[in-house]
Amino acid sequence: MPPRRCTKTHPLNRRRTEIGNTPPAGTTSSKTLASVAADTIAVIVFCAVGRRSHAEGLTVAGVAETAWPFLSGALIGWLLSRGWRHPTALAPTGLTVWLATVIVGMVLRKATSQGVAISFIVVASLVTALLLLGWRAIANATRKSF
Repeated sequence: MPPRRCTKTHPLNRRRTEIGNTPPAGTTSSKTLASVAADTIAVIVFCAVGRRSHAEGLTVAGVAETAWPFLSGALIGWLLSRGWRHPTALAPTGLTVWLATVIVGMVLRKATSQGVAISFIVVASLVTALLLLGWRAIANATRKSF
């Protein structure tokens, strides 16, 4: 009698394209969009609070002027980490987005003659870490608790 063949393929034996980087339709896009929105809101909140604490006014144009270097950095972080693959992951997505937000943001601020004092770099690093990594930590903790 010939050996019995299993008609199901074990998940570990499937080709990468079958189980790899593309979860079921509808799950990736909504999770990715929500994560991009959360990062965008975090950067805008950081910039708005910073402007408010320095009495610079909370106009849309003012916040946009402050935020664009950091939003550019966040976008670069998303691309470098391929954040759409694991949008809520602390690593690599969260860490890469955070570091790129700070580093690229500061480089662009310096290039456009905006302030980059050491104290600002420290505060920006800490606050953006709290915001960009914090929502991911909360999302992961609440997902695991259910």
